[in-house]
Amino acid sequence: MDPTILALFLQTSVWEMVVGRATPLTFAVFLILLLFSVFSWTIIFAKWGSFRRARRADARFLRAFRKANALDAVMVASEQFRPSPLVAVFDFGYEEVARQVKSRGTINNKIALERTLQLGTSEEITKLERNMGWLATTASVSPFIGLFGTVIGIIRAFDQLGQQGSSSLRAVGPGISEALIATALGLAAAIPAAIFYNYFGHRIKEMGSRMDDFSLEFLNMTERTYGE
Repeated sequence: MDPTILALFLQTSVWEMVVGRATPLTFAVFLILLLFSVFSWTIIFAKWGSFRRARRADARFLRAFRKANALDAVMVASEQFRPSPLVAVFDFGYEEVARQVKSRGTINNKIALERTLQLGTSEEITKLERNMGWLATTASVSPFIGLFGTVIGIIRAFDQLGQQGSSSLRAVGPGISEALIATALGLAAAIPAAIFYNYFGHRIKEMGSRMDDFSLEFLNMTERTYGE
């Protein structure tokens, strides 16, 4: 390596080069990318925890549901499994069953019950998908924002090169540094968002299938309890 370049790196860090000579527009790009990254990681950690709690509660509630002999017993036990999406679906179905039994003494409209269970499933999936759009936006937009910062940095580098008439690292260093940092921040925000968007999407699909299966089990228990 050229001794002059090595000495320059020893005397001046990349961060000092950028901070000392960066434009407000460059700082705006960095700030936007940092905000995207922070919000995305906040959503990732929140969803990771909520999905883990929901999965555990689902498993415990499903065991209790399969051991119960009647819907009323499940209703009493369901209070301790509230993080479970299956409990919310059960509540929808139980309320419909209670309305029909109260008015007719039996289940006389299975189609209405099936639709109610579908509504409960749809509502829970909507809750699970909350803030997923932010991860998708971060994954798709952040690289372009980083690219915008990269272009600004390259333009600055050529501008400094033209003004000083020198091809030394001191002339083009700040602009190149800005470009590389913008690229790195864009990728750092986009890659985790894309990975966890796909991962959480797969988990939501699994939970949706589990709720559909539970709806069938609910209908079976309703038929055993109240007959035709």
